[in-house]
Amino acid sequence: MGTGMVSTLLNTLPYNARWLYWISIVIFALNVLLFLIACIISFLRYILYPEIFRAMISHPVQSMFIGTLPMGLATIVNMFCFVCVPAWGEWATSFAWTIWIIDAVISVVSALSLPFLLMSGTDEIQLSSMTAVWLVPIVGCVVTASSGAVVADILPNPQHALWTIIVSYVLWGIGLPLALMVMVIYLQRLTLHKIPPKAMIVSVFLPIGPFGSGGYGAMKLGKAAQTIFPQTHTLGDLAGSAFYVMGSLVALILWAFGLVWLFFASASIVRCKTFPFNIGWWGFTFPIGAYAMCTYQIGIELPSAFFRILGTIIALCVVALWIVVSVGTLKGVVSGQMFQAPCLADMRPKGDNKDAIVKAA
Repeated sequence: MGTGMVSTLLNTLPYNARWLYWISIVIFALNVLLFLIACIISFLRYILYPEIFRAMISHPVQSMFIGTLPMGLATIVNMFCFVCVPAWGEWATSFAWTIWIIDAVISVVSALSLPFLLMSGTDEIQLSSMTAVWLVPIVGCVVTASSGAVVADILPNPQHALWTIIVSYVLWGIGLPLALMVMVIYLQRLTLHKIPPKAMIVSVFLPIGPFGSGGYGAMKLGKAAQTIFPQTHTLGDLAGSAFYVMGSLVALILWAFGLVWLFFASASIVRCKTFPFNIGWWGFTFPIGAYAMCTYQIGIELPSAFFRILGTIIALCVVALWIVVSVGTLKGVVSGQMFQAPCLADMRPKGDNKDAIVKAA
């Protein structure tokens, strides 16, 4: 997710350069490689050790990270539309649309099933143990919705583009309101039980993601509707313009609300002062990156030089954070300290299976 967001940011910056375009392509290729490796390793892990999958899916925290799959795939779909479709033509368009459809299905399944599993579990969950990670499977629908607007722009058939836009609005409607409800619970948790411990402090940035992705998606979908609705005679002659204006208004409101959570998150980090590096540091990249995309997209639509410059500054900060987190992750991979499976703590392996499960972790 973080690597894909960086490639997208560098490719779509309002103040861009040719060398940044080629850097974005290199990072895009790296992201595809990382995504494939992660999928293959995860597939083998759960095929060879099915008992680990059962432990993972029932874990109240680790199961939530299944939602990273549709979000990571959405960044690949976006860059494929930006880079590969103009270069490779019609087959690339069909391929991008197909992958997006798969991504949409995965995002809906994760957004609906994982919260239900959390509700239907036998173990009681305390409010004090809640983290913003609960948002991860839900936000996948919002991210996929914004990706659908990008895909709709490259589809040659207006009817196909219309289907994509309508489905994207449905995804947006599933994800964003549900994310807002979870944020109410999370705000209560922060108020009653204070900010998370240092090991989880970076998770306070996760609520920024729905606002950034939601605002960006509202604008892109409105812009796509402005073009496609008149071509397909959908909802009358003025519907496209109405959706575009409403999308821009909603995006501006979401961006403003995102400022509140950006302040809470930044103040929490400042108050914490020092905190250990862990894999959770990747929580810096995607949410802030989504907020950067929303910011400079507002600058493009208004138009406003202030929002374009501010969005560019935030995007460059995300790139710097990505470099820092990447270096820290590589060090952790080499030392072996980065690989942890919290769900295995709840397992009680017997006999020879114990060594196998430990190795799988």
